[in-house]
Amino acid sequence: MANNPDSQISTELSRELNLFHVTMMGVGMMIGAGVFLGIGNAIRVAGPGGVILTFTLNGLLGMFTAMSYAELSSAVPKAGGAYNFARIAFGRGPSFLAGWMEWFASSVAGSVYALTFAIYTLHFFDQLGLLGWLPFKEYYMQKVVAVIIAGVFIYINYRGASETGKTGALFTLGQTIMLGVVGLVGIFVVIKDPSRLQNFEPFMPKGWSQLLITMGFTYVAFEGFEVIAQAGDETIDPQKNIPKAMLYSIFIVVTSYILVSFAAIISVKTGSPGVEGAPWEWIGSFKEKGFGMAVQRLMPLGIFVVTLTVIFASTSALNATIYSATRVSYALGRDRMLPGFFSKISPKQKTPYFALMYTSLIVLSVATFLPTMDVASSASIMFLFLFFTVNISVIKIRRHMADELNYGYVMPFFPFIPIMAIVLQALLAVFLIHMSFLAWIVAPVWIASGIAIYWLYGKKHALTTQDEIVVLEEEKAPQVKKFKIMVPVANPDNALQLVGNTLKISQAKDAQVELLHMVVTPEQVPLSDAEKYMLTGKEAITEAMLYLEPRFPITTTIRYCRNAARGIVMATREKKTDLLILGYPGKEVQRRRFLFGSTIDPVVDNAPCNVVVFKDCTELSYKRILVPFAGGPNGVFAFEIATILADNEHGKIVPLNVTRPGSKTRDIEDFLDAAVKIRDLNRKLFEPKYIIAKDVFEAVLNEANSNDYDLVIVGASRESMISQMVKGSFPRELARKCNKPFVMVKATEGLRLLIRKII
Repeated sequence: MANNPDSQISTELSRELNLFHVTMMGVGMMIGAGVFLGIGNAIRVAGPGGVILTFTLNGLLGMFTAMSYAELSSAVPKAGGAYNFARIAFGRGPSFLAGWMEWFASSVAGSVYALTFAIYTLHFFDQLGLLGWLPFKEYYMQKVVAVIIAGVFIYINYRGASETGKTGALFTLGQTIMLGVVGLVGIFVVIKDPSRLQNFEPFMPKGWSQLLITMGFTYVAFEGFEVIAQAGDETIDPQKNIPKAMLYSIFIVVTSYILVSFAAIISVKTGSPGVEGAPWEWIGSFKEKGFGMAVQRLMPLGIFVVTLTVIFASTSALNATIYSATRVSYALGRDRMLPGFFSKISPKQKTPYFALMYTSLIVLSVATFLPTMDVASSASIMFLFLFFTVNISVIKIRRHMADELNYGYVMPFFPFIPIMAIVLQALLAVFLIHMSFLAWIVAPVWIASGIAIYWLYGKKHALTTQDEIVVLEEEKAPQVKKFKIMVPVANPDNALQLVGNTLKISQAKDAQVELLHMVVTPEQVPLSDAEKYMLTGKEAITEAMLYLEPRFPITTTIRYCRNAARGIVMATREKKTDLLILGYPGKEVQRRRFLFGSTIDPVVDNAPCNVVVFKDCTELSYKRILVPFAGGPNGVFAFEIATILADNEHGKIVPLNVTRPGSKTRDIEDFLDAAVKIRDLNRKLFEPKYIIAKDVFEAVLNEANSNDYDLVIVGASRESMISQMVKGSFPRELARKCNKPFVMVKATEGLRLLIRKII
């Protein structure tokens, strides 16, 4: 096959980073210059208590997303981060956009850190009177120094992951120690002079709503777990070390932020010389320089401490962002979303040097030519978009692929944590418009350019990964019918049981039929060897075609995948299927969390079409059909299927309503009258029956097992999955204990159907 994933370049990244290295990389990217620029503005906008709450709440929100990253990184420990997660969850297009945004955001963040280093370093030397001899304006010198320092760390990244990790760890350790010193001095000052705590009064002088603005502005300082996710290919024991590094880094960073914010607030004594108004107002008046001015009042040599801290912070963050941006562009090239040279690895250093070169071009260009702060705000929005994507991905992957992946970490309180993160991050992204309107112009332009590149190049050249479904064989019939039925077949016996029922439904619907077989290849088997596993499926399709092809247009498809359920759902969506017909597994479903089996359950839950599941239905028509009645779309669909399967001359359909004593009986007659108009059903076939009983299930089961019926049709349960797991599923228990041929139906209609077809 042309797009054989096993034919990709065999050269690999070196695996040299330990837990300390990757933790420090995450801390280094989070404790960037942005927090020092942000403290003064946060105090100005939200007050003394607001700055503490800003970092505390952002830390909590960051922890939510870090848990999503940790879970997904432990299951998919390879370079690419959000790009890989989105590809597994949603496919090629969304994953390319995730990687495209991440590449831009990390690269531009790197240019911001390079400029911050230049600004603070030159300011420090200017304070010492050492820059008077320069013939250039300070603005141009800032650009020159930014390019030089960026070039230094580009070279360090070129030297390899070991050099990158060790250098980054050194600088990050230095900045963390300096922040710790500032925080401890603040605590010591308060112990010595408790009156400084009055600086927190009033706690929130401008109202609680200001928190949304300050949280949105500073949240980019919590994006460090993304760089840890990028290190999956180069980390020792990634399933354990990557989740630990993410959670440890968040804890270290939040603690540091709270300590230095506290120290900044109490640094100035009320009524000190030169301080007008409340101390927090005086600090906030300096905006970006507020943190530096506060620390100068807190401790001797404060300007030196601030400058040294910012130098450590900006360089460690610069190092981490270059690393992250390079790895995501490498991943895009590795999967041929971008040209293949992005994935080339230097033989000696084992680093993706082409990806690094193009990342360097973005970093240096932005640092030299562009209004960096506005573009950096665009990077902040894109980081929020990325986190939004990752939190959606963790929900979908856990729900649909839990059996396929080997998790090293599983977050608690799922799915409430990622849902909370999604809502709050969307809110912060909206409020960022208060900081930069231009960001909401730049971000859509970059995304639009990514969409264009994907359609012009990525979609045509992308390699197939082991997470995708690939067509092995397909024989298409002419498209002559509007209604489409898909029948997945696994073995000849199963196919023969489904043939008769498919025949009747196809005749009634005047439908076109597609037979599908998913070749499930084991994880240890290369996808290129999948054809060796397709013999049984071909035999099953051949058996079914002998009965169906003379009567209907038949399309046959054989695909390979890692998971049959996901493959079937994707096929129904791709083919715009109207009805999916499944066979109930022959063996007993033992695992409690499955209703009908590990394949049927996720198919029934997620298929964007109506579904019919047959169990032991070998007859072509049935004389008496029992339909337990609960109303709703499943009830209408159950009546329709019963009408199709019933004997046209002597058949009877019995809608059964069981009511507990004292409860109101559901009127089947009214429901039938409405259903007849909707689906054009034969009203004469129906004989409603009512039973009053304390135990609804036992009453239905006893009725079903009586000699009066030769088929039972039931609608899929509308109870929550938790309720079904605790109390048991009505359809499953009925299918297990009923000794008659059994059919379960599920209708997907209206808004629910529209959403499933789109997403």
